Amino acid sequence: MLDQAISQGHKADLDRMAWERDRKDPPEGFPALPSIPAARYVDADFLSLEQREMWSKAWLYAGHTDQVAEPGSWFLTRNTGSPVIVVRTLSGEIRAFYNTCKHRGAPLVKEDAGSARGFVCGYHGWSYTLDGKLTAVRDKRDFPDFDMACHSLSSVRCELLGSLIFINGDPDAQPLIEHIGPMAGALEELQLATLKLVDSREYEVDCNVKVLLDAFLEVYHLKSIHENTVDRFLDHRAMIVTLWPHGHSRMVTPNRREGWVDPGTKGMPEIPTVSEFTATNNISYHIYPNFVMPPAPTGIPLLQFWPLGPRRTRVVSSWVAPDHDAANPNPLWETRIKNWERILYEDLQFAPQIQESLEGPGFQGMSLNYQERRIYHWHEELDRRIGIDRVPQAARVEPVLAPFVDHD
Repeated sequence: MLDQAISQGHKADLDRMAWERDRKDPPEGFPALPSIPAARYVDADFLSLEQREMWSKAWLYAGHTDQVAEPGSWFLTRNTGSPVIVVRTLSGEIRAFYNTCKHRGAPLVKEDAGSARGFVCGYHGWSYTLDGKLTAVRDKRDFPDFDMACHSLSSVRCELLGSLIFINGDPDAQPLIEHIGPMAGALEELQLATLKLVDSREYEVDCNVKVLLDAFLEVYHLKSIHENTVDRFLDHRAMIVTLWPHGHSRMVTPNRREGWVDPGTKGMPEIPTVSEFTATNNISYHIYPNFVMPPAPTGIPLLQFWPLGPRRTRVVSSWVAPDHDAANPNPLWETRIKNWERILYEDLQFAPQIQESLEGPGFQGMSLNYQERRIYHWHEELDRRIGIDRVPQAARVEPVLAPFVDHD
């Protein structure tokens, strides 16, 4: 029954693509999207509010379970703005803690990754288990009425989406699977729990994080930026969008030639459960606020966009794939990642100049079209997460997309 429902859903998607390709106007009743105020990209007070009320309380990708394959293995992530240790405990559970000793705040680890039986602060020697419990304090006699149980490491919410590790600074956050809602069912065919980490690399760009993130929420720019790459095989005019609650979304762009498959992946292991629809179209999932995942049967790039400040962004590009042997990787991966990087650089190339223009008097606001509605959906969610009453009147976006959000 589930397979039948999926098949019917894909048939509906194909019909939507045909309608999108042939339409002369946006759908009847779709509103003209109000301008997005410039302040949301350049105003220091607004960006500080965004960081405090949204980024610090969102589900954010931290890494892959391969990075903590064995009990005692750990890695450190700083992308969230606070250093967080992700560790596999001796019992096999994956946990996350702030890299902060409960004595005077010194770091517990200094390297990016490692393996240990516990954590020892290098400043004064306080010791903790991999579960975060304080077990030893130097000169404990000098701490009157000291309760070890009250000084465990500060934990960070940590949950899995298959083999993907997400963390959240909000202890009261909705569970991850519930939070992504209808997307969870759509991702089942990808068997994320079985996929291995292939590669991960970082790029830093001088622009606000939304300048780059916006580019990955639409395909309106393909004919300009990707004229000699993806525009050659993707039909942007037939692209369809699904808006989900909590700011999440999906975009599907068909290939110009029906049934086209990237010849550079021929012979690579495939995820056996991937549908023909997913295999022969370009699908991109977005987990709010900064995680973009365009799957293919032979491997999936995972993109994250991290704010390093008002005008600085880190882009992390990782790959996961089925049946990957890290000791003996498929030789096709080198070319595949190089081709992906070429496309990525096309998107990054103008970002510093765009930021410069946004900060000038010529930019008062952003005018979006129907194809770019995922960007507007992102901003509507931002105001909801901040709290509309806390968003300055001049920086607010008008909520207009609720009738177009799919809750099923």
